[in-house]
Amino acid sequence: MSQNSLTEIISNNYAKIKNLRDNGIDPFPHRFAVTHKIAEARKFPAETPVVCAGRLMLMRVMGKATFAHIKDGTGKIQIYVKKDAVGEAAYEIFKKNNNVGDFLGVEGKLFLTHTNELTINVEKITILSKAVRPLPEKWHGLTDPETRYRERYLDLISNEDVRNIFIKRAQIISTIRRVLDGDGYLEVETPVLLAQAGGASARPFITFHNMYKSELYMRIATELPLKKLVIGGYDGVYEIGRIFRNEGIDTRHNPEFTTLEAYRAYTDYNGMAQLVEQIFLNCAELMGVETIDYNGMKINIKPPFTRVSLPEAWKAKTGSDIHEILSGKAFNRTGLCSLAARLHIEHGEDTPSAKIFERIFDEHIQAGLEQPTFVMDYPTAITPLAKCKAGDESIVERFEFFAGHEEVANAYTELNDPEDQKGRLLEQLRQRDEEKNSEADILDESFIEAMEYGMPPMGGIGIGIDRLTMLFSGKPSIREVILFPLLKPTAPQQ
Repeated sequence: MSQNSLTEIISNNYAKIKNLRDNGIDPFPHRFAVTHKIAEARKFPAETPVVCAGRLMLMRVMGKATFAHIKDGTGKIQIYVKKDAVGEAAYEIFKKNNNVGDFLGVEGKLFLTHTNELTINVEKITILSKAVRPLPEKWHGLTDPETRYRERYLDLISNEDVRNIFIKRAQIISTIRRVLDGDGYLEVETPVLLAQAGGASARPFITFHNMYKSELYMRIATELPLKKLVIGGYDGVYEIGRIFRNEGIDTRHNPEFTTLEAYRAYTDYNGMAQLVEQIFLNCAELMGVETIDYNGMKINIKPPFTRVSLPEAWKAKTGSDIHEILSGKAFNRTGLCSLAARLHIEHGEDTPSAKIFERIFDEHIQAGLEQPTFVMDYPTAITPLAKCKAGDESIVERFEFFAGHEEVANAYTELNDPEDQKGRLLEQLRQRDEEKNSEADILDESFIEAMEYGMPPMGGIGIGIDRLTMLFSGKPSIREVILFPLLKPTAPQQ
């Protein structure tokens, strides 16, 4: 549609708004008493009186009568507006001033047309909101990704499958809450703005507080405050909330995303694996399926799921014992770089050790993880907040959970020795300073102090809500499951 055509349509619709007001009709009334949502109305037999409301999606004027469709958040129904039924004046106003996109309220009785379509025989019609801009041309097929993400409201109007993705997302979150609440966890809220951004290896967004005249960081994880709550006496806590990381944007990453983090006293990473399986079982039952199609793969989402040892997988896929790249609780830089060179993994003198490890893992192990799989036991060097395996300080009790080649969850047997914890975080500072690893974790002295009051053994987990929704909806791009993904800002209009 040309800009001139759009300008003309907008001008005409503003003229229609004026015409409605000139006829004593408010084109934007405050409220409308609905008796039935459209999905509810469709369950009733003919002759049932209903009062429904929705957006006008189709309009076929045939002289003294008009067939149209209205749509609300639950479905669509046909309406039949006849001059003799609503009155000549009301019919003429409706015919001349209403367009596809307007919101209408209708009152009448249900009947079946000769084609057996359930229809409302309208006795009274009310304009509820006059649309000024037209819906996109061929609104049923809006496909341009930039338009879909930037103007998500048009995407939701145009594409029923998109609406269903976000309904499914809400159902997944409700299911997770039901599982955790039923298991005795307490849902809590922790700060978004922090004096330090700890609990994960990531770069934070930085802002400034005017009254305190100090920089604050947007949280990169909820881990440390949640652990403090377990120290404070809650046996199980969780939070579903937004996380912010100043990182790249691609099909798997958005700088603003949603996670579940949960912590439970007196359990370990095996208990967290059971929680993952419980959540998947409940979500599979919710959707009534055991397999889903994801990015060309058929994924079995019904537990139990496979568990593999990372040290064993590392040996099988790289031909090297994982301890050859580790030196106690740190990396053996020489051994790591030697292995990377042998495997033709891109790296340089300035590439952080953690990044080299990640590249080897991604290419040689993660790339083969199609079906849901727990990868157990990771290097201590990249996991400063987890407890070491008994008898092996180079490896911690941590799993990452993968499905469809994507990481969905990350869990630890949480480290509760304050002296060990401080030493681990000091190693992270060394990686930050000597290896220029800007994503290394920070040393949060307040967390160490809290641990010194006594922290029970516990298991903890983070699950990516966006990744989970991607998997269950079969969408390989994170932008498809976030209502308003971050996009490159457009130039301001003059």
